[in-house]
Amino acid sequence: LFPTLCAKPSGNPQTRDLVLQLLERILSAPKARGILLNGAVRKGERLIPPVTFDLFMRAAFPVSSARVKATERFEAAYPTIKELALAGPPGSKTVKQAAQQLLPLCVKAMQENNADLTGESAGVFIWCLTQNAESYKLWERLHPENVEASVVVLSTIVTKWSELSHKLSAESLKVTLKNLRTKNEAALEAATDSGKQASIKAADKYSKEILGRLSRGGACLKGSLLVITLAVAAGFVLSPNLEIPSDWDKLQAMVASHLSF
Repeated sequence: LFPTLCAKPSGNPQTRDLVLQLLERILSAPKARGILLNGAVRKGERLIPPVTFDLFMRAAFPVSSARVKATERFEAAYPTIKELALAGPPGSKTVKQAAQQLLPLCVKAMQENNADLTGESAGVFIWCLTQNAESYKLWERLHPENVEASVVVLSTIVTKWSELSHKLSAESLKVTLKNLRTKNEAALEAATDSGKQASIKAADKYSKEILGRLSRGGACLKGSLLVITLAVAAGFVLSPNLEIPSDWDKLQAMVASHLSF
């Protein structure tokens, strides 16, 4: 009832107002947030399904010309609705399913010519990547027909690299970016529209930049671990009477595994 009647600008204003009143009353109740989060997922069913969340997000981030009196009320409730829509233990089946269902919806939302909606959708898209490794493969499949959305995601990752780099799987991201670049190369040869060509080139530029950062990050890690190893070894050589830590073998194994990254 709520997404169908309230998230559409053409919906009945009176009905929308009544449902929003009900929502606001629920959210304002004592301990409402905790109670709702505890029941965000029941028997595999989400309190806020991905499609409902997508509609609510669009209602909270409309283009300026589509704002209505109720828009501010959607905006006020949105953070809680978002929290409920994305709730669940990381890596759980329900969270992975939500990520797979939300990602295509975000791809569409990012291409609505609405800057606010695009920015919010990009953030949710990246959340999907952090929650399900299969989301990277889904991104690859959607990319050829949605290059503009990929440009938004890639530029966001570049801009917020310090914040996002530790949340994203470096290996999965690296594989996906290489595959995107391969697709870009083929698409660029076939593209005749100048706008399409520009988007493909932008996606390739950002992909190349992120791959470079991933490579530099790996090199820095290897360098740091190598310095640590040499320092420990030097200390042992210079002070042969020192007791070797009992977990020396573990340290060597850890360093070796990282150096093979």
